[in-house]
Amino acid sequence: MNSNQVKDGVARAPHRSLLKAAGMTDSQLKKPLVGIVNSFNEIVPGHIHLQTISRAVKDGVLAAGGVPVEFNTIAICDGIAMGHEGMKYSLASRELIADTIECMVRAHCFDALVFIPNCDKIVPGMLMAAARLNLPSIFVSGGPMLSLTGRDGRPMDLNSVFEAVGSYQVGKMTEEQLQYYEDNACPGCGSCSGMFTANSMNCLCEAVGIALPGNGSIPAVYAARTRLAKQTGEKIMELLEKNIRARDILNEKSFRNALCVDMALGCSTNTVLHLAAVAHEAGIPFNLDMVNEVSESTPNLCKLAPAGEHHLQDLYAAGGVRAVMAELNKKGLLDTSVITATGRTLGENLEGARVLDHSVIRPIDSPYSETGGLAVLFGSLAPKGAVVKRSAVAEDMLVHQGPARVFDSEEEAITAIFGGKIVPGDVVVIRYEGPAGGPGMREMLSPTSAIAGMGLDKVVALVTDGRFSGATRGAAIGHISPEAALGGNIAYVREGDIISINIPEHRLDVLVDEAELERRRREMALKPVQGIGGYLERYRRSVLSADQGAVVK
Repeated sequence: MNSNQVKDGVARAPHRSLLKAAGMTDSQLKKPLVGIVNSFNEIVPGHIHLQTISRAVKDGVLAAGGVPVEFNTIAICDGIAMGHEGMKYSLASRELIADTIECMVRAHCFDALVFIPNCDKIVPGMLMAAARLNLPSIFVSGGPMLSLTGRDGRPMDLNSVFEAVGSYQVGKMTEEQLQYYEDNACPGCGSCSGMFTANSMNCLCEAVGIALPGNGSIPAVYAARTRLAKQTGEKIMELLEKNIRARDILNEKSFRNALCVDMALGCSTNTVLHLAAVAHEAGIPFNLDMVNEVSESTPNLCKLAPAGEHHLQDLYAAGGVRAVMAELNKKGLLDTSVITATGRTLGENLEGARVLDHSVIRPIDSPYSETGGLAVLFGSLAPKGAVVKRSAVAEDMLVHQGPARVFDSEEEAITAIFGGKIVPGDVVVIRYEGPAGGPGMREMLSPTSAIAGMGLDKVVALVTDGRFSGATRGAAIGHISPEAALGGNIAYVREGDIISINIPEHRLDVLVDEAELERRRREMALKPVQGIGGYLERYRRSVLSADQGAVVK
């Protein structure tokens, strides 16, 4: 056992003494130590109930003969951090999460790990740690929040509140109506209920095979979630016995499976950023061309919020991620030979799986589109790529040209949007919000929700070197690389330049000739980075670009 480094032999008597001070018995010291990596805290609604999940996991570990030992890591709520300085810390926290877990596990010599994430950066941060540490590992999330039906008969989620703010600002909604959304759109614990980043990543944990079936879609408040946690605790002991490690599951074939499921579900654009980062830790080849390659051959089977009105509870009732994978497998789009956290192959896991509601999960022969939910665009505005959630873009905006409305920060853009200065046909350009330029690559849910709430999401596009919440809908194109702070062409766009968007052809261009761009590079100074200080300053100096997953050197 790996834990023998701190338990075995005469020289380890001091170590055993400390473990006994923590309450361990001699009999427990002869058993495997299973680290329970929990991200519980009392401010993030996706995490406030994770003590219950952890207790269930521990029960499973104990029942299977292991010794569960819990420790915590940090977790930031993107919704609470949205629209102010706090969002600079969200993506940057992903690296801290991975690093803190590495420190705890290496220092204390655990034999196996159960990871309990739920929200946006916590899932990929834990996946990065699992790949880096390469111990027997398994994930179980806290599950999605429920979506309630509003007064207008439509289901609500966090995005409903952000869009309600935009409607209120232009007089389309009363203060009382806004208060109703504030009070009812987020009814309790769980990750926000649409196919936003948190639920996207939890579904992809299931798709890649490092979580048990049901992980992505069982609602947080269902007893089935607690039972899944107990089963996860039991299963980690089997993985330990069989010596099935994280990188046995996280491999090139399983990553391609995850990308395929990503396209079918219509996941958040952030999944591209996070899969690239996890692949980096696992030593798996990954580039943006792969995204388009998989997308071109994978049909989009689901229109989950924000692309449609279905939520994660609907996906669960329709058969969950397992049913989506079974549908994809009808055309041989998945490699079913890969090993998973069940200890069995993906093919064995899919036996008997079927879609229970084709209004939520379309048949493979009748998809929403023949291509996947995400697309990567290239061109003079994004030589190294940009990402868009194609499934959430109105048909009329898939191809668009319009004048650039240029802003050097999210705040400047929001002021202009709420001030009525953005008109149909415009392309809002928000720059200096990339990984280094932000720093922290803030999500732009506030401006995109304002545009949608004002009824402009089908006539106005937004492009940025920042990124978007998974709740974003409309022609919102992010992750432009190289970013402005590194001298990317987005830094040299001027007010009124024509921006050309062609999503079907994977193009994003500024219609300015190269000679003019070169002249601007000589004449236009980059926006200086002000003194940041602290962790963000260290992050800014070491972070790589979005096309490389925004990992740190």
